[in-house]
Amino acid sequence: MKKFFPVLFFMFFALQIYANGVDGAIGQDTDAVIQLTKQAYGARLTNAQQTITTGNKALELATKLNYNFGIAEAYRVRGIGQYYMNDPEAAINSYINALTFFKKANNKKGEAEVYNNIGNLYRDNNYGASLEYFQKAIEIGSQIGAKALLGRAYLNLGNLYSREKSYNQALKYYDQSEEIFTALHDSVNLIQCAQNKGVAYFSLDQLDKAEQLLTSASKKAKESDLNETVASIDLTLASLYTRENKFDQASKIVAEGLDYSHIINDDKLARDFEYTSYQLEFKRGNYQQAVHYLRDVYLLDSALQKTSLYAQINIYEIKHKQEQQEQQNIINDQTIKYERAQFWGAITAACLLLVVIGLLISNVKRKAKTNAQLTDLNEEVSRQKDNLDRVNHHLEEIIDERTKDLQLKNKKLSEYSSYLSHQIRGPIATLKGLMNLEKEGLVDQQECITMMDKCVSEIDEKIIEMSDMMHDQGR
Repeated sequence: MKKFFPVLFFMFFALQIYANGVDGAIGQDTDAVIQLTKQAYGARLTNAQQTITTGNKALELATKLNYNFGIAEAYRVRGIGQYYMNDPEAAINSYINALTFFKKANNKKGEAEVYNNIGNLYRDNNYGASLEYFQKAIEIGSQIGAKALLGRAYLNLGNLYSREKSYNQALKYYDQSEEIFTALHDSVNLIQCAQNKGVAYFSLDQLDKAEQLLTSASKKAKESDLNETVASIDLTLASLYTRENKFDQASKIVAEGLDYSHIINDDKLARDFEYTSYQLEFKRGNYQQAVHYLRDVYLLDSALQKTSLYAQINIYEIKHKQEQQEQQNIINDQTIKYERAQFWGAITAACLLLVVIGLLISNVKRKAKTNAQLTDLNEEVSRQKDNLDRVNHHLEEIIDERTKDLQLKNKKLSEYSSYLSHQIRGPIATLKGLMNLEKEGLVDQQECITMMDKCVSEIDEKIIEMSDMMHDQGR
């Protein structure tokens, strides 16, 4: 038994080391997922395709680890990249998957981020749906105190109102967003605020203020390599310079914007620059060149895309919800089967537990009975021991008494022996003296015999007396 404990301790220690090693490895892998999603998100305004590629890597690693938060965030950033690459159907697919895994991970902030992203997706096509998703994001963000999330939601709400030509309302949300991002020192989103405010002021014909904001935002965006933002700003600046008849500046900005559109591989933005070029040449009076830029097919395709985009997204969302419902039904069936198996397993375990309890009770009763019998035996042994102790004590008393009696008798016997010895030695000495006198002829023979007879009789009496005394307990 003593050898078992060191072995058990060693096994526990080894398992602990293994568990720590596994936890450490998983922790490093989850950190790698987080880093990949951050890289993907950071590239959204520089290289949207890189956002998708890096997001896919993060998704693959997070799926291997069964890391729900990592899976959700990878889907979300991939959806952002697909949104910037003008692929709304793929984006809504990624967003819905992200929403599913954020709910599994019970991450409210992630859910709100996805609602914000879906609101952006609907922004150009369905005002009501976009507003609904932004409000969901703001509600959750307010509950959990997520300032950055609220800042992005207010920024997107401003963009929504700007699309609806409610520019003053849009500016109020831009100001709220700018206040939050200033407190957070978020330079990228501050550039976005400046750009969006510049667009709103341009639409309100406050061209000086718009130019100042857009030029400043463009400079900062170039410093931060925000290619998507630079291209978008150039599109508005080109229209602004065209309206002010600054045709050379407009041409220069259009050329720059086209270069950035090609860098980020945004075909839609490139077509928008072609349409802006048409507007520029038309205002210049260069109608032949304007016709060259005018793309009726593009305008038609763009209009058709805008009218059908919401329907495509909505159909895909409904389809995805149906698939989720089917999966939920399968999960429910599996849950019922599992619960049924769990129920019968619990019943079996309960029966076994009752049997074990019965055996334990029986064992306890047997032990109690055995203990009672042992207690009785112990009491009997104790009684016998007490009896033996009493007997031994009595025997000791008897022995002591007998010993004292013998000692007393021996003493008396010794005393009497001395006494008898003295009594007998007198007549014997007289006999000896008479014998000596007779030998020397100093005493008459007859007289000697008489005296000797007297001495012998005296000795005989002493012996008889001694015998009587030895047989008489009283004496």
